[in-house]
Amino acid sequence: MSWSLSIGSIAGTAVRVHITFLLFLGWIFAASWAAGGAAAAWDGLIFMLLLFACVVAHEFGHIFTARAFGVSTPDVTLLPIGGVARLERIPEEPWEEFLVAIAGPLVNVAIAIILVLLAGGHLDSSDLRAVESPHASMIDRLAAVNLFLALFNMIPAFPMDGGRVLRALLAIRLGHVRATEIAASIGQWAAFAFGFIGLLSGNYLLIFIAIFVYLAASSEAHLVAIRAMSRGVPVSAAMMTQFATLSPEAHVDEAVQTLLSTSQSEFPVTDAAGKPMGLLSRNDLIRALKQLGPDARVADAMTAPVPTISQRKCLEDAFRMLQEKSAPAVAVVDSAGRLVGLVTSETIGQMLMLREALPKGTQLGPWTRPSGA
Repeated sequence: MSWSLSIGSIAGTAVRVHITFLLFLGWIFAASWAAGGAAAAWDGLIFMLLLFACVVAHEFGHIFTARAFGVSTPDVTLLPIGGVARLERIPEEPWEEFLVAIAGPLVNVAIAIILVLLAGGHLDSSDLRAVESPHASMIDRLAAVNLFLALFNMIPAFPMDGGRVLRALLAIRLGHVRATEIAASIGQWAAFAFGFIGLLSGNYLLIFIAIFVYLAASSEAHLVAIRAMSRGVPVSAAMMTQFATLSPEAHVDEAVQTLLSTSQSEFPVTDAAGKPMGLLSRNDLIRALKQLGPDARVADAMTAPVPTISQRKCLEDAFRMLQEKSAPAVAVVDSAGRLVGLVTSETIGQMLMLREALPKGTQLGPWTRPSGA
């Protein structure tokens, strides 16, 4: 995630902090200082750090459960509204997704129980209303907030954990695509409710959460629709075949000229036999100009290796690789390993728009008349 800083790793998963999270901590510290002086400021800061440690534990509940099903977990990012664990893929087996989704809230429940049974904490709704008050016990406040986090995350609105639980349960009878549509729709309606309540109460954080929930729900529904559409479609139906390539020995200034003379934003780097070696994106090019200069070689600036897929595979496999590898493009190769095409998010999006414009029943790639005509 952009605008985030790495602060280390836990069990092979990088822990990152978004810049807005640091600004949020600074705001909490300053507001507490203005309200109660230095003691209140440090108390508020320590409480927030402990709270977000619980959030990290919540995310690692998801991470460790996902790993049990063979899902890689590259990183987790702390935001002012919580944490986001990035999984390379969401398990499509309903019971697997159910366990991954429920694991996070269960961690918060476990933390609350431990604080009550072993640390002498008490659960009281007044502790939740006084989370910023130094007069309430920090243990009591942490126990109450962890229980609140578990309950809030279980709201059956996508993309929260409760929405994923709902999708997993619906998918048993309705299938993954239809279940996602229903869970995303509920998430969007929940976002409208959060935003309305936030406007009435003047709670800007709730409005921010509403925007996040709406966009995330829409994005997930769109991604699942693309995956459903791409099943059984040959990768050649959405690959770009006319593009410029670069040699690894070429200089960066030559790549600049190629960038200016084409509409490409990603350039495959190939060897003498036409086999892909890496990918030079526009961002890679700009970074190389700043750090290495125009005389640097393309091989020193490119991202390698580039994900590759056989031209005999389905588009669904290419789309999954784009998601799992967070790659800007997937190289399509022939039986000899030579580059024959590129698949990007843009080419898939264009194919989706064309498919929606075609008459019902028309086969996709190559374009044909409606089936049965």
